[in-house]
Amino acid sequence: MPKRIRGVNSKHGRALREQRPASVRGVPPPANAVTIRPRGPLGSRFEVPGSKSLTNRALVAAALAAGDSRIHGALDADDTRVMRNALRSLGVAIEDADPGKWTVAGRAGRLTAPPEALDVRDSGTTARFLAAAACLADGPVVIDGSPRMRERPIGALADALRALGADLEVMGEAECPPLTLRGGGLLGGHIEMDARRSSQYVSAVLLAAPYAERDVILHFAPGSIASRPYVDLTLSVMKTFGADASWLPDPPDEIRVRAGSAYAGRDFAVEGDASSAVYGFCAAAIAGGSVLVPGLARDSLQPDIAVLEVLETMGCTVQGDAGGLRVTGPGDGKLKSPGAIDLDRLPDAALALAVTAAFCDGPTRLRGLGTLRIKESDRLAGLETELRRLGAGAEAGPDWLQVQPAALHAASIETYDDHRIAMSFALAGLRIPGIEIRDPGCTAKTWPGFFEALEAL
Repeated sequence: MPKRIRGVNSKHGRALREQRPASVRGVPPPANAVTIRPRGPLGSRFEVPGSKSLTNRALVAAALAAGDSRIHGALDADDTRVMRNALRSLGVAIEDADPGKWTVAGRAGRLTAPPEALDVRDSGTTARFLAAAACLADGPVVIDGSPRMRERPIGALADALRALGADLEVMGEAECPPLTLRGGGLLGGHIEMDARRSSQYVSAVLLAAPYAERDVILHFAPGSIASRPYVDLTLSVMKTFGADASWLPDPPDEIRVRAGSAYAGRDFAVEGDASSAVYGFCAAAIAGGSVLVPGLARDSLQPDIAVLEVLETMGCTVQGDAGGLRVTGPGDGKLKSPGAIDLDRLPDAALALAVTAAFCDGPTRLRGLGTLRIKESDRLAGLETELRRLGAGAEAGPDWLQVQPAALHAASIETYDDHRIAMSFALAGLRIPGIEIRDPGCTAKTWPGFFEALEAL
């Protein structure tokens, strides 16, 4: 029986204990680490890459479209490379030599079964989106990934696809990959879908739905969609590419995608990544001063833009104009606790907000975080452990995290091969000397240049 990491909730910490780095087991820390340089108050720009959420949704829509599409400002990172490589294996030609413009030759809803399994590595969007799209292939498609991907459930998506006429088999344990999609298309129809564990299940079905034989109508029990704003983001991308897909006014918890409303190739501009901008905004809150993130507007459909509302309750000021969005920390340098906040709609931002909460003037309870248990790591267990390592009080439950501010100190932060843990805890180093981030290269999953951008603040 492996020794338990101190601070990990006994019921939910097993996954984190299994993936913990060698250094936690008493082995000396790795040489591959970066120490963050404290600074502040800030007063600079924070340039962010293109949105991963928009890039991967646009890639799938463009791949299924009739005609060529040009995607401008796309994110070039591990997750989007995995998506591009997988789509190429499905017969989609993608020209990405120009980093500012990718050209995708659409297959008009017809994909080619590859001779080998698609390796999606750690990319959840690729695994889930292509599980649905692969139903449109002309033969069997196997989707597999990293050891962690084989621990991330996909059963609810598989059930939805079967209900829509797909022939598939989930081969991993506990309804996890690998899985085999036998192709042949989707029949469509009216189904009830369970999306409590991930909104990506819904987005996956929606992206493939225009090519079903009949209309696809998805019904959800009230409150049963995790991170619902990501579904709205998917619908927006689908409409841009020409699909007829929308929420129904009556009943209000159903989405209809009309059969035959196929995608058409077009130009698509990817907005700056709001999930990445979170780190710049929270940097201003923690270190003081102000940070401008260009290329984003407050009315963005990206769910993580809602982090601005939370920072305002903490005492920060938000200003927006044609130049972008600027966050300024409290004039007296004291962050107010927001009390209890529900972050179901912005789970990716929850990690940076949890670190920011450690600098507030009182305890903060973050709710609606159940999906963090099945991400690249068990993020709730990781947050609890690493916040305690910093000196803060932290307790995690099934879907919540309680953060109690305390005297923080230098620490060497474990990242569990999780990009968002690395980026979030780096923010603490802007104010606390001696914060070391182990395995900083894990940020390449969504932002290879993160530490250069942080250093430039």
